[in-house]
Amino acid sequence: MTSQEFKQKCIELRKQDFTIKEITQVLKRSKTSVYFHVKNISKTKALLAKIRENSLTHLNRIKPNLKGISWTGRHCRGFQEWTPELVNLIAHTIFDGEFNRTNTFYHNRSIKLINHFKESMKIIYDYEPATYKDKNGVIRLGYYSVELTNFLREKSDYLVKNISLMSIDFQREFLKAFFDDEGSIYFQKKRNSRRVKGSQYDDEILFLVQRLLKNFDIESKVDARFHEIIVSRRENLGKFAEEINFSPGVKVNGKRSNSIWKKDLEKRKILSRALNSYL
Repeated sequence: MTSQEFKQKCIELRKQDFTIKEITQVLKRSKTSVYFHVKNISKTKALLAKIRENSLTHLNRIKPNLKGISWTGRHCRGFQEWTPELVNLIAHTIFDGEFNRTNTFYHNRSIKLINHFKESMKIIYDYEPATYKDKNGVIRLGYYSVELTNFLREKSDYLVKNISLMSIDFQREFLKAFFDDEGSIYFQKKRNSRRVKGSQYDDEILFLVQRLLKNFDIESKVDARFHEIIVSRRENLGKFAEEINFSPGVKVNGKRSNSIWKKDLEKRKILSRALNSYL
């Protein structure tokens, strides 16, 4: 068969709604050769329906019982034994994370926390997330994996239920993640006002955080009306700075209209100023 005859035969079969695979079987040529001659021929509705049906049949045959498991091979390694770093990672998914049916998202304005989350995720998942940024500067990481999402959801539920029974080091990492994601620092010396706050619409989480802080001898108050937990007074703020604190590089948003600082400052440095102001 000459090159011209082969070309004409490919076109003829394609117009009869043959798939590329079917044409290769008839003409005994490679898919690449066939595709070159048919790529510009529009697919009919009948051909598109055949392609979809063949794809579903193929998947059902080779992946018959993989509900909740990645059939693309992008598997989550997971873990059995908890470590402080893993507690911190899973806690971030609880506070600034979001699960839908098949995907996981993490939202934050802080580049420091975004990069920390991405690096920590590499412990259990090898693949890079999609990254989005909205007009307000909030960055969203998207992990499109039902297998990973199911695993993280399971571990998140477990952690909320059991963190009170875990070691004090694990509890510390849980609290660090909470205050990095949800925490703020308020300091106005003229008003004699110094406090650390954490906001969360799930009041059960707030009361859990309060119990964990108590394990570090840090007294706090939960305000269920405004969905926040408040740490105030010198002794409590001092213990908070020593035991929990905000991570280096986590800053207040100086661009907010109600910002009293009018510039980005590290939250831990503002806390230090607040404590020094007692002297």
